[in-house]
Amino acid sequence: MAEMMQAVVKAEARAGVEIREVPIPAFGPRDVLVKVESASVCGTDLHIYNWDQWAQGRIKPPLVPGHEFCGVVTAVGNEVTAVREGDFVSAEMHVACGKCLQCRTGQAHICQFVKIIGVDSDGAFAEYVTIPETNIWKLDPALPREYASILDPLGNAVHTVLAGDIAAKTVAVTGCGPIGLFSIAVARACGAAAVYAIEVNEHRRELARKMSADAVLNPAGDDVVGFIHERTAGLGVDVVLEMSGHAEGMRLGFEILRSGGRVSLLGIPSQPVEIDFARDIIFKGAVVQGINGRKMYETWYQMEALLKAGKLDLSPVITHRLPMHEFARGMELLRAGEASKILLTPGA
Repeated sequence: MAEMMQAVVKAEARAGVEIREVPIPAFGPRDVLVKVESASVCGTDLHIYNWDQWAQGRIKPPLVPGHEFCGVVTAVGNEVTAVREGDFVSAEMHVACGKCLQCRTGQAHICQFVKIIGVDSDGAFAEYVTIPETNIWKLDPALPREYASILDPLGNAVHTVLAGDIAAKTVAVTGCGPIGLFSIAVARACGAAAVYAIEVNEHRRELARKMSADAVLNPAGDDVVGFIHERTAGLGVDVVLEMSGHAEGMRLGFEILRSGGRVSLLGIPSQPVEIDFARDIIFKGAVVQGINGRKMYETWYQMEALLKAGKLDLSPVITHRLPMHEFARGMELLRAGEASKILLTPGA
């Protein structure tokens, strides 16, 4: 095996990245070395690229970002028992401590001391990545590579949708980035009565139509509240899946929720959001959930079951396929709102 590889590197504390030759990562006795076949770009990667306030407070260059990928195992540590060379894999990139209260009570997905591969240590925007065996998820070789590389964000959608009853429920998805779009597919696959997509960006609205949302609404011009009330006999939707992280989107979600309904919040606001607790939560008897990542590893089993059953058509969400050295072009497409999920191929 060669000693060097091509990687996307956040080399310095400033905007942008570099494409560099770096050493292939070492791996310990309980680690797995994976040759990356496909990696996908996340909004977190755009934050790192732009070097915004969040990135400045969290990222410590030099760093190889990237936390969504699939690949083939090329080497394993001498204490690895469940993974072999040649296995087709992805991984849960949140590495939990295993010792805190949350980890020891079945809530490792909100571990107090979690470390994220691709954020806190070198990730998958490279030809090889090292993963702890405990975090490896072995995949059916028949699973399309493109789907295999987007299991991280798909898992966020599955976790959010299945955080409560969904079958025979009316559902509103506020914000149709990739996870919101995946949520449309997951909700429909799990028997939702109707799924309404709410999004200001026309490109994303068109993708929501391709994902077979029952209606696609633009809150900047459409009477969303009137439409929802008309479709639900004045009650409001049973479930709101909040994916936008925008204050207006969040407030709209609570407004169109029926009394006794569920709001599952995955979108992350950039600043505090004012909500009328009395009107929107207390008097409505609303169930409000914060959703973080994927359950370890319940969500992964749910994803696998849905994909094996052929229940999910995710292809419209994958809008661009680029060689990894064109990473900066992918960032510009995201900045312009012209892309949804971008897949990168190392070494191409």
